[in-house]
Amino acid sequence: MDKIDANLARLLVGLSVQISRSDGRVHFASVKSLDIAKSSVMVEWHERNICRGKEVEMRELCALNPELLDHVNSVTATAATPPPPATEKKYEGRLRSSRIPAPPTCTSIPNQPRRRNETKQSSALSALSEVSNQMGDAEKLPPVPVATGRRKSVAPQGNKRQSCVTKPADMQTKKGKFGEVARPNQKFYQMIQDFRETLEVIPMSTADMVDAHRICVCVRKRPLNKQEVTKKEIDVISIPGNGSLLVHEPKQKVDLTKYLDNQVFQFDYSFDETANNDMVYRFTAKPLVQAIFEGGMATCFAYGQTGSGKTHTMGGDFSGKHQNSSKGIYAMAAQDVFAFLNHRRYASLDLCPYVSFFEIYNGKVYDLLNKKAKLRVLEDERQQVQVVGLQEVDVSSAEDVIKLIEMGSGCRTSGQTSANSNSSRSHAILQIVLRRNDRAAKLHGKFSLIDLAGNERGTDVSSNDRTTLVETAEINRSLLALKECIRSLGIHSDHIPFRMSTLTKVLRDSFIGEKSRTCMIAMVSPGMASCDYTMNTLRYADRVKELNGPSKPSGAAPTEEPLDGSSEEESAADTSVYDAISQVAELEEKVYEELQNANELVTAMQTTTYNIEAGLPDLMNYSRKLLDTVLAVQSAVDQERAARVNPSYR
Repeated sequence: MDKIDANLARLLVGLSVQISRSDGRVHFASVKSLDIAKSSVMVEWHERNICRGKEVEMRELCALNPELLDHVNSVTATAATPPPPATEKKYEGRLRSSRIPAPPTCTSIPNQPRRRNETKQSSALSALSEVSNQMGDAEKLPPVPVATGRRKSVAPQGNKRQSCVTKPADMQTKKGKFGEVARPNQKFYQMIQDFRETLEVIPMSTADMVDAHRICVCVRKRPLNKQEVTKKEIDVISIPGNGSLLVHEPKQKVDLTKYLDNQVFQFDYSFDETANNDMVYRFTAKPLVQAIFEGGMATCFAYGQTGSGKTHTMGGDFSGKHQNSSKGIYAMAAQDVFAFLNHRRYASLDLCPYVSFFEIYNGKVYDLLNKKAKLRVLEDERQQVQVVGLQEVDVSSAEDVIKLIEMGSGCRTSGQTSANSNSSRSHAILQIVLRRNDRAAKLHGKFSLIDLAGNERGTDVSSNDRTTLVETAEINRSLLALKECIRSLGIHSDHIPFRMSTLTKVLRDSFIGEKSRTCMIAMVSPGMASCDYTMNTLRYADRVKELNGPSKPSGAAPTEEPLDGSSEEESAADTSVYDAISQVAELEEKVYEELQNANELVTAMQTTTYNIEAGLPDLMNYSRKLLDTVLAVQSAVDQERAARVNPSYR
């Protein structure tokens, strides 16, 4: 064994052999080392003045270099005892070890020279087969196809039973480097790996400078989760650094040729799967803390598909089902707020911090710090939006804030979707408010940290129940409204369309004023199965980034808008199903308001001096108005049901 290994190493190292690249190119490379355990060789070549290398399996090397078999066979024949002639027993042994059928014996051979050629190659195959058997895993090196002076083996025309040619390597079951069955979409995986070898990666570090942005847009890639690793999911996201991100979108031509559509995005910052919450916070939310001490309004929100890591980023690390709230952006921002309060520069302002934590679910607001009490969003006489009944808790330390976060996160609305079994179906908003310590408690600054609900495409909810449809309609409508408000903020528009959704109504004061600052963290999943979601998330973030200038580097192909309206927030706003659901929701709110007005009539009837004759007109007017509203709801529900059955109904 050692003698054969030495001969192979001495023979192969330094040879110039042909190799095949993932894009189909075949060129020469130099053999640098031999790995008997893996049945592979390491080759190197120079391309564009850069030395590149890859690992090539022995069977692939022999298929592309048929003359290599003769070379190896001749030396092993002189270095060791020649192997015995090929017999049926040897093929039987190969059949037992590799489970690949041995070549059948040919009964008719055209001429004698071909017999000598096949005998010569069979001897070389025996030598390599012997080396493979001694390596302990014969399945790593199946019999190399017999070559007759050509690079590819072609089965002769005629009776298939008389064919002595084995199947090509592409048709055999491929094994991984360690003997396991190769992952699905192995071709795409290898193409992505080869592409990454050409990338110049500039890793991000905490020593990098933090630039000041009025609207900061960044992207964070999460690592593959356990389920994706088990399924051998392919990572299609590459982050070279300097705010750039590449999506290797797998595609297939009409002739079934596989290729990659490498799309480039450019943002202010890009975080790969190795970045922790501390680094993300340093470049995103941390610069906004100082803005609220200077009298400004700051907003930081995480956006992305379900299961992309939004709650992990904003709320904290997960250990199983338990969440460490002290490791999220919520808690880090609270710690910095109290650090600034104790700073001598701001101590003279005499500010008091307050915390509120609420969620927006289906367009309705619920207080997470007050047993999910339902709240109402109204405008006062100064056209200021007020969340009536929202509880603001006075806090004295970051630990108090963390306890409130844990209490509120425990009762947040969640549900099961196609992308995540425990998806957050509401927008969670943590607000840290600074007020003057005086009688009026005047507002000085506000920091809104938002964990947006997981978005869903309309095509993924076509078979779901009405509850999921209503959730999706409201989520995507609010995301569209949020984008439009940020766009108006970026172009300094006089009109901010904050009335488009409850989310933007609540955040109205964050979109006005010269001191307003916004940060968006786009969360993406790296798996190939999530590629469509990832592209929609990046397009959404890219449109927001356009406010600060061109987002595409020179020479990069622009990403086109989907012609079929597959972008999740716009498709939800334009479909008749979601329009009908929105109409039902508005009328439902009117019925709720009418029923609340009945309390006045009930209170009046409870008095001893109540006169039914005098109060009858009020009862009749109220009953007619309530009945009209209920009938309108019934009509809207019928239209919604018809639209769900036939989307083109309206």
